[in-house]
Amino acid sequence: MQTLKSIQQIATSPLVSMGEVRLRQPVPSENIPMVDPFLLLHHYGPYAINPFNNPFDLGPHPHRGFEPITLLLKGEQLHRDSLGNEMLVKAGDVQWTTAGRGIVHAEGPSKEFVEKGGELEGIQLWLNLPAVKKMMPAKYQFLKKELIPLVFNDDKSIELRVIAGEQKGVQGPITTQTAVNVFLGYASSGTMTIDIPQSHQSLVYVLEGEVKVHDSTVLKKGAHQLATFDTDGNAIGLEATENSVFLVLSGAPINEKVASWGPYVMNSQTEIMEALRDYQQGKMGFLY
Repeated sequence: MQTLKSIQQIATSPLVSMGEVRLRQPVPSENIPMVDPFLLLHHYGPYAINPFNNPFDLGPHPHRGFEPITLLLKGEQLHRDSLGNEMLVKAGDVQWTTAGRGIVHAEGPSKEFVEKGGELEGIQLWLNLPAVKKMMPAKYQFLKKELIPLVFNDDKSIELRVIAGEQKGVQGPITTQTAVNVFLGYASSGTMTIDIPQSHQSLVYVLEGEVKVHDSTVLKKGAHQLATFDTDGNAIGLEATENSVFLVLSGAPINEKVASWGPYVMNSQTEIMEALRDYQQGKMGFLY
């Protein structure tokens, strides 16, 4: 039997500065430090990219202890990493990196995209790894838009892309290290009930348009964009009142101490110092 999860908190998505880039950061925030196991949610763009404006070109940098994930909504990004992967990520594609014991990667708009110009927009997630998996071998998964399975509501006014996890018997293609769901919804109107395990921490984030949660609470871009939920039910009810794009995340909480510094997420400050040393000694690989 379906029971709706109680809304725990409604939050805004403030703009923050990351170097030259201004982006929305609903998690972490003053009131929501994390939605375990999700450590960070960045919504970047849309940016107008051209030869005279390209602030999102990120050179080689390391990661350890978590999974950086990109859902690209508009534009093109070129990914390169120390495992030897080089992938052109296009609008609708997903890349899922398991940093594990360490990886060095670089990403930014492709040269061709910068030259022709266009809009760049995406979601960047940081998904925690439990202590027993923080030092696993790094891996990279690339998922083309065309291979993402879809789930629809009754009148097909809402399309839910099942990237990871399971919905209505449909399994997402991404291999996950922990129990998580990552769904991206596109709606013209209509209602949809999304199944979420009761034990999962969960959130809904609205990227475009307006979405009602449980027939009452309104989430809208630029205002109250994010809702988090208690672990007292097994479903979330949504209603799109206009053309909308929304993200649904859920996961089994890891419930471990988090120690983070820059691109590293571990369980203690000692492990952070070890990560710094290992990167400097080349133990996370090389990328030029």
